[in-house]
Amino acid sequence: MATFPPHLRVNTPPVVPCSSLGKDVHAKFDALVIVSPQIPTGLAVQPTLQKLSEIDSCLNKEGCVTICTEAPGNRLVYAPTGPTDGDYDDVRLYAEAAKKGMKRAIGAGAKAPLLLMDGGCQFPNRDLVAVLGALEQLYEPLSYREAVKKTGTVNLIGLYGENEAEARRIAELAVKLSNGLLVARDIGGGDPERMAPPNVASYVKDIFQGSCVNVDVIADTAKLESEFPLFAAVNRAASVIERHRGCVIILTYDGETLNDDKRNIYLVGKGITYDTGGADIKAGGIMAGMSRDKCGAAAVAGFFQVLRTLQPKNIRVVGLLCVARNSVGENCYVSDEIITSRAGLRIRIGNTDAEGRMVMTDPLCWAKEDAMKHKNSHLMTIATLTGHACLALGPYSAVVDNGPARKENFSLKIQKIGEQMGDMMDISSLRREDIKFSKSTGVGEDLLQCNNAASSRTPRGHQFPMAFMMEAAGVDKFGSNTSSPLKYTHFDIAGAAGELPDTPTGVPILALSKYFFGDQFQF
Repeated sequence: MATFPPHLRVNTPPVVPCSSLGKDVHAKFDALVIVSPQIPTGLAVQPTLQKLSEIDSCLNKEGCVTICTEAPGNRLVYAPTGPTDGDYDDVRLYAEAAKKGMKRAIGAGAKAPLLLMDGGCQFPNRDLVAVLGALEQLYEPLSYREAVKKTGTVNLIGLYGENEAEARRIAELAVKLSNGLLVARDIGGGDPERMAPPNVASYVKDIFQGSCVNVDVIADTAKLESEFPLFAAVNRAASVIERHRGCVIILTYDGETLNDDKRNIYLVGKGITYDTGGADIKAGGIMAGMSRDKCGAAAVAGFFQVLRTLQPKNIRVVGLLCVARNSVGENCYVSDEIITSRAGLRIRIGNTDAEGRMVMTDPLCWAKEDAMKHKNSHLMTIATLTGHACLALGPYSAVVDNGPARKENFSLKIQKIGEQMGDMMDISSLRREDIKFSKSTGVGEDLLQCNNAASSRTPRGHQFPMAFMMEAAGVDKFGSNTSSPLKYTHFDIAGAAGELPDTPTGVPILALSKYFFGDQFQF
């Protein structure tokens, strides 16, 4: 398995299978963590939990830590999920309970807990999702890992399963997926200086050095202005400060070709390392937390870490991390400017706080140009783009298809797969009003980048930005009614990426991974 550079000090412990609960496992593990809707039957620890339930009516709600000689280390942690058979229950119950159970086990002093999942048979990825929840509890921010001499509180995690070979596959896949999420959390959760654009580039190069993922960083200001003029406008204020200068990071993975059906996937991620709002500055205390505005690009990098370890065949993936700081200053871009996009459209700037669509549009155009050289291509943008998505969907990602992607029911398929992995998303539709919204009425102008109101106060505030990017990048010229239709899907993860002080979630890495590498998720 690929390892991380030593200086990043990644502390993901090994996860090992265990097919026995006998005394022989007591020397290896020091706690048993049971994740279940109710007290499991048929286990040696059942009498202990049954007696506790007689004096604690909250046991199946709150769980417990208790002494039990039948459990490794004499520690028994019960982490109930609550009922799982309701119409609106989902597999996240297991991730959340496992995370709480792991936290409680660590608090009790455990260094090698053994996880056991029971119930919830309607969730085919129950154990995998639960282990990912437990590993999330162990995540420590990159800046903390770099600041202290020793990190990590758990040395080993066990996964109980009667079929040891199946448990081993789940354990190995969980670690690979978790390391992808770790990359996304490191980048997305880094503070504005630790993960300023040049530092994002350095981190990404370190992660993928010597691997099957190729890294190309475009940081020259003149080249950015020439190839990605809308990106360069956002980068203008920060470009005069060396440590804040933006860059476009291009990642490429090209798996072994098996046949002519090789898929070509393009992921364009918003990587705003800090969003002041630019000249339309975020006032009234709403600027706090804007270091998380890079979680789209972080997710793209994390997805490539999964690619690096799974190395799937018959797929080529190109990722473009659009990493910039939306600074305010005498050199910043302002509303009313007219800028010509890479696709040759004249764009009037309406709001400098709509910088996310600006940094992604020209890289999306670049991806479109490359996609036309290959068969079976699918463009995607991933961004913490709008407050409207947060209000409309809460803590769920919004997924929006263009015509060709909708014809293949991509959003419906990825939503269903996301539910299986606890990577939840809701479907939004692109309408003719969204296309019309960005049309400029000014003479000699093609598009209006944004209106003057916040997205949260704009009807269809998370749909029309996708329409703008599609038009400004020239993707709209490849619709279903053309000779070369091109699929394009937009993910607005603003409500799902994780707000401070919570850990970044890494969405939609799990959904994308299962969608494109589903054969490796069959147990």
